Amino acid sequence: MPRPKVLALVMAGGEGSRLELLTERRAKPALPYAGVYRLIDLPLSNCVHSGIEDVWVLQQYRLQSLNDQLANGRPWDLDRTYGGLRLLPPQLGAGEEDGFHEGNAAAIWRNRELIAQYDPEITLVLSADHVYRLDYGEVLARHRKRGPGVTVVTSEVPEGEASPQAVVEVAGDGPPQRFHYKPDEPPTTRVATEVFAFATRRLLDTLEELAGEGELQDFGHGLLPRLVEAGGAVEHRMAGYGRNVGTVPADGQAHMDLLDPERPPDLDDPDCPILGRAPHRLPARVKGSARLEGAPLSPGSVVCGEVTRSVLGPGVVVEPGAAVRDAVPLDDCVVAGDAREEAHVPRGATVAPGGRLGQHGAREPAA
Repeated sequence: MPRPKVLALVMAGGEGSRLELLTERRAKPALPYAGVYRLIDLPLSNCVHSGIEDVWVLQQYRLQSLNDQLANGRPWDLDRTYGGLRLLPPQLGAGEEDGFHEGNAAAIWRNRELIAQYDPEITLVLSADHVYRLDYGEVLARHRKRGPGVTVVTSEVPEGEASPQAVVEVAGDGPPQRFHYKPDEPPTTRVATEVFAFATRRLLDTLEELAGEGELQDFGHGLLPRLVEAGGAVEHRMAGYGRNVGTVPADGQAHMDLLDPERPPDLDDPDCPILGRAPHRLPARVKGSARLEGAPLSPGSVVCGEVTRSVLGPGVVVEPGAAVRDAVPLDDCVVAGDAREEAHVPRGATVAPGGRLGQHGAREPAA
């Protein structure tokens, strides 16, 4: 079977408001993960290792923070004269395709003419707020074999984590039967990982129908329910680690998962490395007064105090007498006090002596 023409669309335009101060000044896909990566690095690296060479990134919020990380596609060898990486911000004008995106389905609809001109057989739509590794080639092969309107990649999540996500009902090995978008009472714990392979013509036709009905928003509001209800969907179950990091607690837990020997994210395969614009700094330094337990240290970090079950970003300084426990200090922050309980210490911030940073980064008064 000849290789299909595939276009990857990375949805990178959302504000990420549920991440609160973490996305106040940067796009959600530019959010650090594991110290040395950014969330956008994961889908782009998966594309490269899956042999997908045409990748378009749909942008809107805090563009420059994301463009700095993308570096014109160079870290993924996508900086090419023809093909490779293409950035699609909103455009202003009088046409239907112009204007700001109001949801990811609307974002694709506004770029429908460009997609139609490129004319891919399959449009692979990816989010940039999940931590996972996946060979998209397996998804594409299943999609071509079954020939549906959409192939939905799914995974199982703990019971308490299903409600904020898109829940999929599947009977045995059959096709998806129902699609529930962020239900209050999820009927199952199987969720869509926000990796979708669409038959391009079916995708564009369905978006055109929804636009005419005024139903364009996110995928879960109209597009996916319509395809599932029409019997035009197939499920592809993802094995291995996967986590949606669209909230502050979820992002904190994804960092704690790095320290879990039972279920760590598989990000260190030398044959399929996570590529990106890595920080160029001196190696981490650990002074004689330091105490470390379960603490990945990024380049440029300096530890003189106590660090327990925490992931330190580049350039983080933990001063003598300071304690960092179950926390995620981001780039270039200085901890001279106490950071604990999955706190995200904001980039460049200082936790002063005698101060304390509590759960999820909410400041508490000094004791």
